[in-house]
This record gives sequence, C-alpha cells and structure tokens, in this order.
Amino acid sequence: MGATVNGQQQHTQGGDTPTELLEGISHEGLKRVLQAVQHRDPDQPEFLSAVKEVAQSLQPVFERQPELLRAFEVMCEPERQASGGGPYKGGLRFREGVNLSVIKFLGFEQMFKNALTTLPMGAGKASRGGSDFDPKDKSDAEIQRFCQSFMTELYRHIGGRTDIPAGDIGCGAKEIGYLYGQFKRITGLFTGALTGKGLDFGGSEIRPEATGYGVVFFAECALAGAKDSIRGKRCLVSGSGNVAQFCALKLVESGALVLAMSDSHGTVYEPEGFSREQVHQVMSIKASHSGRLTDYKSDTCTYMEGAKPWAIDTPVDMAFPCATQHEVCLQDAQQLVQHGCKYLFQGANMPCTDRAVHHLEDNGVLFGPGKAANAGGVAVSGLEMVQNSVNAKLKEIMQAIYKTSKEAADAYNVSLASGSNIASFKKVAEAVLAQGAV
Repeated sequence: MGATVNGQQQHTQGGDTPTELLEGISHEGLKRVLQAVQHRDPDQPEFLSAVKEVAQSLQPVFERQPELLRAFEVMCEPERQASGGGPYKGGLRFREGVNLSVIKFLGFEQMFKNALTTLPMGAGKASRGGSDFDPKDKSDAEIQRFCQSFMTELYRHIGGRTDIPAGDIGCGAKEIGYLYGQFKRITGLFTGALTGKGLDFGGSEIRPEATGYGVVFFAECALAGAKDSIRGKRCLVSGSGNVAQFCALKLVESGALVLAMSDSHGTVYEPEGFSREQVHQVMSIKASHSGRLTDYKSDTCTYMEGAKPWAIDTPVDMAFPCATQHEVCLQDAQQLVQHGCKYLFQGANMPCTDRAVHHLEDNGVLFGPGKAANAGGVAVSGLEMVQNSVNAKLKEIMQAIYKTSKEAADAYNVSLASGSNIASFKKVAEAVLAQGAV
C-alpha cells in the first residue's frame, strides 16, 4: 500500500492486453484458471496484468504442489480475496481515472503484500476501494463534504475486525481524518476502523514516512546481499508525494545522490543531487493538493517539462519508481539499462509493465517488486492496529520481508521478484486451504 502521493505522473497504459494473459504460461492447469479469468474480466487490463505477473512466478510451485492451484483460483476472484490471514486491509484511492480494473489490481497485489509483512492482515477488493474524485484543486470544504458522503455509504462494510481501510493516492491524513470523523458520528464508535489517522486520535508515529522509508530499508538489505551499499549511488526517484518524498529523504540520509523527482507535469533534475533542504522544499510545495514542481526554486536544477526521470541522459545506479502503476514502460527500462542502472525498487504499486520487468531482469538489473519493497506502509498500518512501537519494528519487518523473499527465490532458483510472489502466495494459499477453499 502507498501513502498519499500528490502530484505524481499520470498513468500511461503500457501493460499487457487481455489477449496476452497466457503468454509464457506452460502449466496446463494454470492455463485453464487464467482462461477463466480472461473470459470473466476481458476489459480489465490492470487486473489481468497483475494476475499474469504473479501466475508466471508460480508455475514451479504448481509443478511441485499441484494442490495449491485451487487456492490461486480462489484468489483470482476479487470477492474472495482473502481474509484468511486476518481482517481485510488496504488503501482508499481518490484520483481521476480510478475504475474497477485498478481497484481489483490493487486488491490482488495487497493480498500478497500483506502476507509478506507477517502481521495478521488479509486483503481484498473491499479493502482497496476509492473514487474518481480527485482532491487536486478542490477546496477543503469540497474534500470534507465528499469524504463525509463517501463514509456515509461505506461505514456498514468496515470495522476493526472485518475491513480496515487506510490512505493511498489522494487520500492522506486529512482525508482519513474526515472519513474517520464521519464514521464516529454515524456509529458512535471510537475504534480502529481506519488507519493513517493523526497522532491525536490513534495514529502511528511515522505513518507518513513508512512506505518511503521501507523501500530504502528493503533496498539496503538487497544491496547488502549483493555485497554492495547505497552510499554514493546515483538514484532517480519518480513522483513527489509522500512515498517519493520520504524515499528521497532516506536515500539522502543514507549517503546516496538523488538526482531527480517528478510530478504529472515534469521532472526536476539536480545534477549534484538533492540536499535534505531541497527535499524539504519539495515537501512544502506538495503540502498543497495544487502544488507543482514548477514552483521548485534552485540555481542548480534543470526542469524538464513533460519528461519522466528515466529520460535524463546521465549515469544511473538505482531507480525508485514511486508514482503510479505502469509508469515504467519498455522504452523507459531500455533507457535505464543504457544509463547503467543496476538496481530498481518499486515504491509504487506495479509501476513497471510486464515487458519492462523482463527487460530489466534480462539485463541483470536487481529488481525489488512492489509487494515486497513498498510494504512498509501497510506494515505500519498493521502496527497501528495493535499500537506497537513503530520505529523499532519497521526496519525489522522490511529485513524479514527481504529474507523471506530471498529464501523462496533461492529455493526455486528464480529472481527476487518471483521469490516474493512465491513466498506471499504460499502463505495466503495455506490459510485459504486450511479454512476451506470455496
């Protein structure tokens, strides 16, 4: 799950089309499952792309344990994604362009991400919801009225033991506060019905930072496994919302050079790297829904209107896509490889298209999948549910996620991305089958 991401790059459709769902699938039983998914949801490209990405990783699992195929079939039906591990948990997205396909893809990804955290959380469509209402350029009164109306319809379906929404793109602490206030007014309950709240009414102490910090903690583990270090690495970060902001800040604090940040209008390039103060300037600009990186002031920067960070013609060591789904297409991946990129860690949900992922892995780029690398946000949401010590636990959880993913990758002789799919799937599958897959 991501935190609020204001001013990120617009979604560019670059994923697989429904006719490509069976490409690369050799397992006959899995083919039958995917054919049924494609027949049921032919006009939902984001959801189909997410299903395919996981399915490709799981073929060696089904060869060894064919009984787990039934669990995967259950998981591919959004109404049944999967509360076996605990209450449904995921984010609400308020953004233009949100549709059923996007929500189903987010719910599908969330299921596996939650499993990797080791915390008692399930996932599902009910927990990855939202609206095509976009808070950008809306007044505070308009946002408040919308949130109150939204919760008036939602409150019957959520609660601390069933379904616990949090924030996502366009739904930050302010929106969560309005939603929670309306929930309390209607129900009379002061409960953990939502996470991402303010500290004054039950929130976690580092909730806004969690996803961005967690991406960097995961990257540090992966680089340590490769006998390398983040210090001195030249990094590109896409987006300029909470995830990108705190990813960039933690990279700077870790000794890396953050060369770029972006929003839907263009990219800011700092050839010597952003300083802490410059990252904080971005935070100040983006504190308003209407803030744009065109307002960023620096004598050393270059503003590239309409450009993605990946287009910058400069040597690059690491990339951190932290904007939105399918922002890194095949052409972007080719540019990153040409510029020397060795590592890519996903701060957003599924920001790389299927072809981009294959090109990166074929060229030896160590790829950190979003369901593992950006799980910090949902991990801290889970800690908020039980009010654990957040600072002490986040890094430990991200280290455990890396270890679990790496062990699965080694056991099946596959990539780190496939390892995270396998590890998370097997945990969910065991819960689904133990409770009676129907």
